[in-house]
Amino acid sequence: MEALRAMSNIPETGRTSRVTIRLVAIQILVFSLLATLGGRLWYLQIRNGQEYAAKAKSNHVQQVIDPATRGSILDARGVPLADNQTRLVVSASRTDLLKMKDGGKAVLTRLARVLNLPAQEIRNKVRLCDAKTPQPCWNGSPYQPIPITDEATTQQALQIRERSEDFPGISAEPTAVRRYAAPGDANAAQVLGYLSPVTDEEINKAKNSPSPLLRSDQIGRSGLEREYDKYLRGKAAVTRYEVDNLGRVIGQAKSDKGRPGSSVVTSIDARVQAIAEKQLDQAMKDARQQVDRNTGTNYKADSGAVVVLEAKTGRVVAMASNPTYDPNAWVGGISGKDYAKLTGKSSNYPLLNRAIQGQAAPGSIFKVISTSAAVNAGYPFDGHYPCTSSYSIGGQVFRNFEGESQGDISLGRALEVSCDTVFYRLGHEEWKKDGGDKPKANPNDWFYKTAHQFGLGKTTGIDLPNEVKGRVPDRQWKNAFWKANKDTWCSQGKSGDDYVSKLAREGCLEGMKLHAYDSINYAIGQGDTLVTPIQMATIYAALSNGGTLYNPTVGKAIVSPDGKHIRMIPPKAHGHLPDTPQTIQQIDAALQGVTMRGTAAWRFQDWPQDKIPMHAKTGTAEVYGKQTTSWFATYTKDYAIVMTISQGGTGSGASGPAVRKIYDALYGVNDKGELDPKAAILPKPQTSLPKIESDGTIESQPIKPPPADPSASPSGSPPQ
Repeated sequence: MEALRAMSNIPETGRTSRVTIRLVAIQILVFSLLATLGGRLWYLQIRNGQEYAAKAKSNHVQQVIDPATRGSILDARGVPLADNQTRLVVSASRTDLLKMKDGGKAVLTRLARVLNLPAQEIRNKVRLCDAKTPQPCWNGSPYQPIPITDEATTQQALQIRERSEDFPGISAEPTAVRRYAAPGDANAAQVLGYLSPVTDEEINKAKNSPSPLLRSDQIGRSGLEREYDKYLRGKAAVTRYEVDNLGRVIGQAKSDKGRPGSSVVTSIDARVQAIAEKQLDQAMKDARQQVDRNTGTNYKADSGAVVVLEAKTGRVVAMASNPTYDPNAWVGGISGKDYAKLTGKSSNYPLLNRAIQGQAAPGSIFKVISTSAAVNAGYPFDGHYPCTSSYSIGGQVFRNFEGESQGDISLGRALEVSCDTVFYRLGHEEWKKDGGDKPKANPNDWFYKTAHQFGLGKTTGIDLPNEVKGRVPDRQWKNAFWKANKDTWCSQGKSGDDYVSKLAREGCLEGMKLHAYDSINYAIGQGDTLVTPIQMATIYAALSNGGTLYNPTVGKAIVSPDGKHIRMIPPKAHGHLPDTPQTIQQIDAALQGVTMRGTAAWRFQDWPQDKIPMHAKTGTAEVYGKQTTSWFATYTKDYAIVMTISQGGTGSGASGPAVRKIYDALYGVNDKGELDPKAAILPKPQTSLPKIESDGTIESQPIKPPPADPSASPSGSPPQ
């Protein structure tokens, strides 16, 4: 009561003043809100009105895309390796299906019975993709016909078209789809690659690029399909329709014309490719019939690769990888079952192109690099070097292959007979000159430096994606590898006396050092050295052509759809061997001696050396925990061929016969060692492009499957 009485005593003027202040504040707030709202409306309707009007209008414009016909991939003679095939494609109009009372369920069920497919699978294909919807689903425009199958028979297509009243919204039309032709059984799967639908991430990434992507696009995922995708893909035709908010078409807006993709002519010869694939596969099968003397079991020969290069240009004539696969499995979308087969461990990863992605120690084919390093370090090529049966350091014995001793020999003879102990000694001497366990501040490291100069430890620059660079285990690599693995080694080496634990303890304490045994093993292509077949093929091609290291290339030319524009892809060099012309000639003579009186002589004893000088180097690389890796590196004045077989045995024993048969086919050498020009497939590299007709079509030469293998390979016992 006292409070009320106190309030009643407040002067009237004070109460009026407070009310006035509150009213003014409310007015200011209201006017501020109105001003903000007005400014925003001005911004939206006046300043950016046209932009938002255009966006609002575009919400009612839908695109229907007619995909471009993808360009072909051709061999050097115009034979299609990958082209397009007309198939009967059954498609569904989602717009028409949604207009039906049941959303088209009954129609799709009837369609499933005609196509002999599960009804649920078809319904899944016509649903739209989003973050929560798993494949299969449709990620293209909902106003575009959605393909159900590209394998419809003529009878199925006729049934759908003749009973159109039972299949509203369903069409069956001939459509071009990708085909991997395998001419003459030339599969070339890893070289060609495959296609798959574009992703939203790729669309956004390419939005502002010269070659934007559409949801209907299929793009190359590996091989040439990926490398030359922007040329092969072409440009899709886009028709725009104006639709109302119910999805009904009310008119047609501006449309974009499409253009087919360009064709890529390659340096691959399908005939040679087929023979290379067949010989590699047969060599692996033959190796599995041979007993490994070290284990008492047959060789596993679980994978392999072969490369055929033009020696003077670096162009790829053939490239095979095994195990392989059928790239047609990706056409129309790969099934989960097939995908599991291609990516599972049990299949040994056939998607890998082991010619450019397979890494292994090179064994004795590396000795051409060690020879060059020795000469550059000051050792005379024709000097005298003891080829003893073994070489010892610190109580550890390093043996020559099969314990053979040759006396004092030159570096050339050391290459011919593949004498390990000559190179052991050279590698050890250079290690000591560089300071041994206490290296100089700036060691010469001739053997490691020379490998880098030969192009090892980096990619060759081949026009195929995902090439790996191998490894040169020099001082820098040793130190980096030790830092990355020190903690693991130290933990693993704390207990246990097995071989692995002992290695771990040593790695923990001294893994950063370049030891004597590192240099000794390295000198014969063992230890931590890793190379790829394409790297070694590039090196042996350089020995053939006088020293130029070319970037291997598969693409030869890009031809526009009308044939009027041809973009050549010229050979490019990335370096030169670090040798004088005299040293190259000396190594060249020694490698010819390998085929005449050295480790490969039993494979080329009847070869016409007077007409086509043959050069080779055999290699048998040891891998801890596995059987030996077979290497065979060769060249003539025209070609360089390198083959490798993992867990396949010796170089000349496993890979030698297959390489010889590829050369026999190239030059037409018969069983008697005589040249038969009529039987020669490609005695000289193909220099010209195939004939291009006035309408843009490219003339193709006929091709037949490779002939059956001769009944027997040269006899003898396999040296290294």
